[in-house]
Amino acid sequence: MLPARSLARFVSAFIVGLGLANRLAAAPTGPTLQMDYGHGQPLENPAARFMYFVPLISPEPVAVFTSAGNTQFARVISSSCQLAGATFQATCEFEFGGAGSLRNVLDHSELIRRHQAKLMMGGSLQRQLGSINVTGRGRGRVEIEGVITNGLRMVNQVRLVFGDHGKPTPVSISLQDICYRDGAVHFENELVAQVNTLLFRRASGQTQMQITVASIKPKNAADSVWQNFMGGLKGMLVNQLLPPIGVDAAGHQAMLDFGLALANADPTFTFPYAKRLKDGP
Repeated sequence: MLPARSLARFVSAFIVGLGLANRLAAAPTGPTLQMDYGHGQPLENPAARFMYFVPLISPEPVAVFTSAGNTQFARVISSSCQLAGATFQATCEFEFGGAGSLRNVLDHSELIRRHQAKLMMGGSLQRQLGSINVTGRGRGRVEIEGVITNGLRMVNQVRLVFGDHGKPTPVSISLQDICYRDGAVHFENELVAQVNTLLFRRASGQTQMQITVASIKPKNAADSVWQNFMGGLKGMLVNQLLPPIGVDAAGHQAMLDFGLALANADPTFTFPYAKRLKDGP
């Protein structure tokens, strides 16, 4: 039998080792955003870090691609919060700077496998979200709404608004039809929509994102006055018909938590780990 003193040292070492093992086994996290809200030293985050919520909310695996020499960054430049009884509203402005493009591309392999029979019989999967992209510079804001209970804030709605202060939105999505023909899967009828807003709302049993677009047109459409006019007209019509998109529950909660961090003017926010994030160049 070990002497009492040796036993005590053994137990102490075991507890310390157990604590270390628990820390090593802790779940990984996503990146941490640094927010200066326009005060002190400007804090710039790589654009891919700010847009990390895309693989978080996606129901499909996502690969992130950045253009060669990409210098895009995102920065939260202001924060204001108003209280009204048991409710609050906050607005935080952000900007995209630098040059280049960022693409979050969805992998539809599992989706295609689930609907293989339908595709083999000549059916198609229409208007599937192909990618979410950020190109160049831009301005935007995050609008947060919530309630206060026993002195604690709870966020009920987060709206990301892209394209602010007269600047066009730098965020776009691609939509495509998936079909099977001549022994292979084809992606056809690709459309590009310029995104105005992404809305996340707390609702019992629902984890959805509502999208509104500024314009929508075929990928290869000319950048002409007529095509842009028709794209804007189609965008207005689409916004009346576009249903909410189901998103991952953990990602949906992360966006509400992000809104709370902004409403509280927290200096940092750490995203949870996006398990559907794939390696990309």
